[in-house]
Amino acid sequence: MSIGLKQVFNKDKTFRPKRKFDPGTQRFELHKRAQASLTSGVDLRATVQLPHGEDLNDWVAVHVVDFFNRINLIYGTIGDFCTERTCPVMSGGPKYEYRWQDDLKYKKPTALPAPQYMNLLMDWIEVQINNEDIFPTSVGIPFPKNFLQICKKILCRLFRVFVHVYIHHFDRIIIMGAEAHVNTCYKHFYYFVTELNLIDRKELEPLKEMSMRMCQ
Repeated sequence: MSIGLKQVFNKDKTFRPKRKFDPGTQRFELHKRAQASLTSGVDLRATVQLPHGEDLNDWVAVHVVDFFNRINLIYGTIGDFCTERTCPVMSGGPKYEYRWQDDLKYKKPTALPAPQYMNLLMDWIEVQINNEDIFPTSVGIPFPKNFLQICKKILCRLFRVFVHVYIHHFDRIIIMGAEAHVNTCYKHFYYFVTELNLIDRKELEPLKEMSMRMCQ
């Protein structure tokens, strides 16, 4: 295994705490099933389908947390090469620019350097997945009525991380020997959001050609 690939798998590389599920709970079992999806030889398209008898919100919740941890880790491995000098705008090539808005400090869409956008994004997601009113961990506590809408926004913004990494930093991923792992993570993400219609198709446009080759 290359040094770069070890970095991708090294949990200590994650630059923020991981959200975890309590062992013995149903969500922990679903979480283990979701994690097992990256095992070599597994049919990713089949693994993302909602298991019979399981709650959709539970299934989405464990995947959102898992994708946050994985994508956070992937970006962390190339973070030293994504600077305000190399990436003065958060973009996916010349055609796509992403502006930050959180209705708090940034009440209007604001152009930002990619690393600043990424930090704001990861902080914004972390606050939500650690909010018990949105992602309850206790058995019997219901999800909010707008839970899926919240998850759709989180997943849409996480997709932008893939866009930026693939278009602007994939050469670094290749140098580290981590492309196979990153590609598998992307395929898992893509199959999940398309299977459950969690991202608008127009948001997937920046990587459309790559997705058609990799995920069909």
